[in-house]
Amino acid sequence: MATHHDHPIPTLPLGTTGMDISRVGFGSWAVSGSNWTFGWGDTDDDESVAAIRHAVASGVNWIDTAAVYGLGHSEELVGRAIAGLPASERPYVFTKVGLVWDPADPTAAPRRIMKPESVRREVEDSLRRLGVEHIDLYQVHWPDTGESLEYVGQGSGAVSPNATPLEEYWQVMADLRAEGKVRAIGLSNHTPDLLDRAEKVAHVDAVQPPFSAINRSAADEIAWAAAHGTGVIVYSPLQSGLLTGTFSAERVAGLPAGDWRTAHADFTTRLDANLRLAEALRPVAARHGATVAEVAIAWVLAWPGITGAIVGARRPAQVDGWTGAGALELTPADLDEIAAAITTSGAGTGPARP
Repeated sequence: MATHHDHPIPTLPLGTTGMDISRVGFGSWAVSGSNWTFGWGDTDDDESVAAIRHAVASGVNWIDTAAVYGLGHSEELVGRAIAGLPASERPYVFTKVGLVWDPADPTAAPRRIMKPESVRREVEDSLRRLGVEHIDLYQVHWPDTGESLEYVGQGSGAVSPNATPLEEYWQVMADLRAEGKVRAIGLSNHTPDLLDRAEKVAHVDAVQPPFSAINRSAADEIAWAAAHGTGVIVYSPLQSGLLTGTFSAERVAGLPAGDWRTAHADFTTRLDANLRLAEALRPVAARHGATVAEVAIAWVLAWPGITGAIVGARRPAQVDGWTGAGALELTPADLDEIAAAITTSGAGTGPARP
């Protein structure tokens, strides 16, 4: 019997960009190393490059990275991974701008800075590290507050007098698109009110919010994008590994000190509820001959308006655990079962069903 693993990864148009992207993309945050604020512990660069190449060979046609990941190291690894590929086989490369670090103190939290001169310096640095002539999708990582990003998912919330107004930094992004430095421009972690302001300056080609069965708070951004012809690529569909079906309280307790997850509520005070939800996905996975991770990603991809999901991996074998998600179609009964599990587990907030 044919399964979702037997089919190529489907693609969808990314908004009006002219790029058709596979429904799963390779996320390179987790390969960034441990020597910075939001690292995932020690990594093996050769394995990381092999994982990226294996994803591309498996039909993944885009890679999402960011300048801040590993303080430039992730972009360098992506550049190394794609350098030997023929142009016809090269994946699209998406990266992000606006989280600036202090080279003298790599352990300090990066600051949200989108001043025009900083953006122009960052784009040149990213082009050099990636070894490309243009960036396919250039995204503002977080709204500029002029303050540090205290930890993933939560800045200070304060806006300092040093912050660059959205209209000003979005115009710079539009200028880069017009100049051909970047093919398309996007906004990550921006709320619908900010997206409205940006759209008045220049079209928002894509948005990148977090979204998973645990973190369902970005439904409004996804709806905004659908109404504006804007592509949507979501990050953390597996909630940083919690929805892979491979996590346990014991594994969390064994995470290395250099892994940012050790201090995050999803892996501490909210851990039990999150693991209950992951466990509840097992019967659905068994019915489809799929992994728990593939079910969790397929649930995300079932939401109208979502173009693709960013999934990380540090080793080639991990890639094999999720590439089938793009072709996995959950039934209405599956979605009902997962919605019930979300409700009873107590994991996260937001709507429980597409």
